[in-house]
Amino acid sequence: MPAERIGQNNPMSQPEKRTHSRVIVATTAMLSFISFWHAAAIVLNDLGSSAFYVGGIAEHAIGKSAPWFILGVMLFSIAVRSVYIESSTLFVRGGAYRVVKEAMGPTAAKATVSALIFDFLLTAPISGVSAGHYLIGLFNELAEFAKIPMTLPRDVGAAGFAILVILYFWRQNLLGIEESSSKALSIMKVASVMLVALLVWGFITLMMRGGQLAPMPDLKKMAFSTESLGWLKGTVLPAIPFIALFIGFGHSILAMSGEETLAQVYREIAHPKLKNLKRAAIAIFIFSLVLTSLVSFLGVALISDSDRPNYYDNLIGGIAMHLVGPFQLQLCFHIFVVIVGVLMLAGACNTAIIGSNGVLNRLSEDGVLVDWFRKPHREYGTTYRLLNMIVGLQILIVIVSRGDVFILGEAYAFGVIWSFAMNALATLILRFKRPQEREWKVPLNFRYRGTEIPVGLVLVTLTLFATAIANLFTKKVATISGVFFTAGLFAILVFSERIIAAKKLSESKDLEKFLLEDKASITKETTDVRPGNILVAVRNYETLYPLEKILKKANTRHQDIVVLTGRRMRGVHLDQGPLTSDQIFMNFEQKLFSIVVSMAEKEGKKINMLVVPGNDITDIIIRSALQLKSSKVVAGVSNRMTMEEQARRLGEAWEATGPHARGLTLELIDRQMKSHFFDIGPHPPRLWPVDIGKLHDMWLKLTREKFGADLHHRDVVSVALKRLEEDLTDPRKEKEVIEDFSQELLSEEHKRESGGRT
Repeated sequence: MPAERIGQNNPMSQPEKRTHSRVIVATTAMLSFISFWHAAAIVLNDLGSSAFYVGGIAEHAIGKSAPWFILGVMLFSIAVRSVYIESSTLFVRGGAYRVVKEAMGPTAAKATVSALIFDFLLTAPISGVSAGHYLIGLFNELAEFAKIPMTLPRDVGAAGFAILVILYFWRQNLLGIEESSSKALSIMKVASVMLVALLVWGFITLMMRGGQLAPMPDLKKMAFSTESLGWLKGTVLPAIPFIALFIGFGHSILAMSGEETLAQVYREIAHPKLKNLKRAAIAIFIFSLVLTSLVSFLGVALISDSDRPNYYDNLIGGIAMHLVGPFQLQLCFHIFVVIVGVLMLAGACNTAIIGSNGVLNRLSEDGVLVDWFRKPHREYGTTYRLLNMIVGLQILIVIVSRGDVFILGEAYAFGVIWSFAMNALATLILRFKRPQEREWKVPLNFRYRGTEIPVGLVLVTLTLFATAIANLFTKKVATISGVFFTAGLFAILVFSERIIAAKKLSESKDLEKFLLEDKASITKETTDVRPGNILVAVRNYETLYPLEKILKKANTRHQDIVVLTGRRMRGVHLDQGPLTSDQIFMNFEQKLFSIVVSMAEKEGKKINMLVVPGNDITDIIIRSALQLKSSKVVAGVSNRMTMEEQARRLGEAWEATGPHARGLTLELIDRQMKSHFFDIGPHPPRLWPVDIGKLHDMWLKLTREKFGADLHHRDVVSVALKRLEEDLTDPRKEKEVIEDFSQELLSEEHKRESGGRT
């Protein structure tokens, strides 16, 4: 379609009386997209932090061979992570709840999410308490070294510190995901420095002083502690190698956490989503494998068997004090390790809050939790009521546990393994229930007689369920507390869902909650949109293909996208009083923008959303574009008029706003996703090659005969325009000029038909 110049000063085409009394800026906390580094940092604050306590907990349960089991868990984690990548590509707002619901129905989904919430609620307490143990332990050691007669109670002090950390990250999440993810990335940068120092110094120590290698597990003679066998104590089952393997694996599963958070954070990952998700997964795997496995092996290698139990809740601190070198240097590194440990473990509290909030938001969107929970914060736009409930429960768990990291560790394993297992099973079922091609699949897939056999996914699922069943019989604390909590929360969710259904509140299902800001006009301050943006006009949520195309091709790092919908207010005038937000932003706009937000999340690109009231839609679009200093207006092709007529009306609305020094581009997109471009207002003309040739020939003639290099092509055009203007105002020449234009139009039509114009 040729690009046309639309718009002229036509007094007969003035739009109707305008009522631009208000502008509604609609925002949601879920449109602040983050890089894959930020996403990896959020997950690693949970997954990496387990290195500070899992070694001691695992060895306490299964003996000196624990490092080998931890290494096996960390290698297996990439397989579990691949399951979450596949499920995330199926559902942007994914995670275990959505995947299980699609595969096995709402009842199984509510049971799964109940176990998952148990996991998240315990992540913050165990991480915060472990951080407190590191800090209190260091303080007591320093006091003893300085001969200060003061000893802080370890468990109580650790619990108090955990509560302070949880409250701090509650505040950060209240401010929004971007704020909290930046903190997580800063923590991981410091942790990387510690990891390199620990690697180098530990290797030097082993070279100079030697050490012991953790014994390979003898599955027939596993050194299980009394508590680690649970209800299997006194039976012959732990002596069976296959069963002993999964018991040891289950007691080390704490080393692998944070996968569900990866699925929740996927919604926030910036474009390109899948590529950035895989990058984050690789970064998570490498860092956690090196850190967690290294710590467990170094603990056994450098600390004597008799001394190591004293450091079960402070293992990296114990390693620091057993490195080669002066005591003062060891002490300084110990302080650094504790600082990093406190930061990472505190960051895991942040991860737990983010994950819990994401899961509960899915429940609220799905009509399982009442809509009241999703009300956005007036200033920050975050779901503050959910955050308050999550943090309140986490603090309660800290108080009940009294800061005992072993009790918390035992209970924590329940939610971790069962949520993993159910998510893997649901993903496997969806392979057959939804066999269409995915963006990415768990590897090891084979075809037999036209049917795909997902061998890799089956093996991961079986391994997870075998481990979950082993934990069910060997972890008494986890089983009892986990089953009671899961059953209780499941009952609450079922009861809540029935209340919502009875009150017919489920109409808001899948609708986003927006923070609505009433503004008097559109300005840079009210919208935070850069000049040169793309304005996409939408109205019907069933025909959003123009926005789909713009989201795919626009680079939002350089150009903002503004999604605008006009609320037609026929018969409403300013003298009737100000409009209310309920008159401007209604259920239709909420549904429209909910779909718009989902589309933006899928592409990982930030958008700005506006609702502008007025009597005439074309006037709303053009005035908004001028106030925003947009470079392009995008809309769908109208079903009621031709593209030329649609463009003409927008051009007339542009002319009616007054003379302008600049123009803009109008892009109309049809249902076949083909773009048709028109120019509105002043713009550089699109010259044919023959016109450019004539202009250049005249410039050559004039420069050679008189003016030389002082004359430019624009000077030739300027003189020609002045001469034409004079001829049009001269009655004797006007008729001749009009005739020339008539001939040119006939020639142009001929060139259009022959494809000569571009």
